[in-house]
Amino acid sequence: MTTQSASSDLYFSTARQLRSKFDAREISSVEATRLTLERISTLEPYLNSFITVTPERAIADAEIADQRLRGAGQEPTSLTGVPVLVKDNFSTKDVETTAASKILKGYVPPYDGTVVRNLKDAGAVILGKGNLDEFAMGSSNESSAFGPVHNPWDTERVPGGSSGGAAAAVAAGECFIGFGSDTGGSIRQPASLCGVVGMKPTYGLVSRFGLLAFGSSLDQIGPITRTVADCADALNVISSLDHRDSTSVAAPFADFGQDIDSGIAGMSIGVPKEYLVGGMEPGVRSAFEASLKVLEDLGANISEVSLPLTDHALAVYYIIAPSEASANLSRYDGVKYGLGSLEESTSAQATEAVRGEGFGDEVKRRIFLGTYALSAGYYDAYYKKAQQVRTLIRREFTDAFLKYDALVTPTSPSVAFKIGDKTEDPFQMYMNDVCTIPVNIAGLPAISVPGGMSEGLPVGLQFIGPQFGDTTVIRAAAAFEHTTGWHNNHPLI
Repeated sequence: MTTQSASSDLYFSTARQLRSKFDAREISSVEATRLTLERISTLEPYLNSFITVTPERAIADAEIADQRLRGAGQEPTSLTGVPVLVKDNFSTKDVETTAASKILKGYVPPYDGTVVRNLKDAGAVILGKGNLDEFAMGSSNESSAFGPVHNPWDTERVPGGSSGGAAAAVAAGECFIGFGSDTGGSIRQPASLCGVVGMKPTYGLVSRFGLLAFGSSLDQIGPITRTVADCADALNVISSLDHRDSTSVAAPFADFGQDIDSGIAGMSIGVPKEYLVGGMEPGVRSAFEASLKVLEDLGANISEVSLPLTDHALAVYYIIAPSEASANLSRYDGVKYGLGSLEESTSAQATEAVRGEGFGDEVKRRIFLGTYALSAGYYDAYYKKAQQVRTLIRREFTDAFLKYDALVTPTSPSVAFKIGDKTEDPFQMYMNDVCTIPVNIAGLPAISVPGGMSEGLPVGLQFIGPQFGDTTVIRAAAAFEHTTGWHNNHPLI
């Protein structure tokens, strides 16, 4: 587990590079899929990135993709034949979907979510379902009922959460693209800790139909990739206007990567001083300062900006998100699907038993917080007030983007920490999302790209854009990526 195999050139190829190999007939999708499944079999005892692997389905889909790549059937897309992973809170027809919770044991959806359907229509090869914090509630991927995911850079450390399985799998070469959900940083934070690219698009650009809801006004699906170009290609496939999601909107641009090669000379980029929080690790701060110098050398105009309401974002999030979770998780009662109980004499007792056994500690903690915030006598003081402050945070961002094209911040205040270090201190765990949460509160696009190393571990750099500024953050991230090359670093696993 200390050296890369001879096949590392394949395992650490980008999705675009793999597609080029398909077009050049250097390798088939079936061959790439078999090799990737072998990689998964070898590494899973160390990483635990997957909850479910579906090798037979994957090979069958790869065979169809190869026919499509040879001209039979529909025109190939950028993801045709590419092996990918989807987080296990995505509904997948005829494949168990657990959200990493005991309460959904045995639940097999009768339908695909919109993103899964879009991936299948594009010809992507879905290898299986990625591990996550239970119901996407966590920042370390330690709350999964299936055990923690391990960071491929150091298997004694966390990969970040909640999309830790997807991030670890992409970083380790177990898939070429992972798809996760981001409620308060659950794509960007693990991407940062695992040294890969992760993006949360503008709220509404990717349908949430088929996503097991956590915080409905905050959740957004996005990709985890090895490069910014792969990220843009993946977003082009999964974004779509969907009448089954009432918040779904049509993208105001034809291609997420339309400006990817435009550079950032003359771009105005703000540095919010409030994101350089107390307790930020010195190595993270040093890498961030070095990244600012790179952006200046590329011709961007960098200046400090103040977003004072950032200090309230964490409190706002931990009222709104648990409140919405309390409402969304009330459907899990053991009656229609998942874990059930036949031993209690009343339905109320049966529901209590199912939830007591089926939900983990972190999920219960957030349900308690949310139910309290929504209860009579406290609704106005907590939930209503949090929504009012949320509006002010949105306005603050809007005002900032009158002056700046984008904002740049660290993605996480720390590098990956040891498994178990923060599980007994929920507040310290929640602080890991302090740089990512405001983006979800305001519904903005943001991307994390590899931005350096500290203590031999990856550091992430986050670009934030205005609403529908997705192409702008992709453009800025790509310019930084091309200059620094941090994305070319891979774990020796």
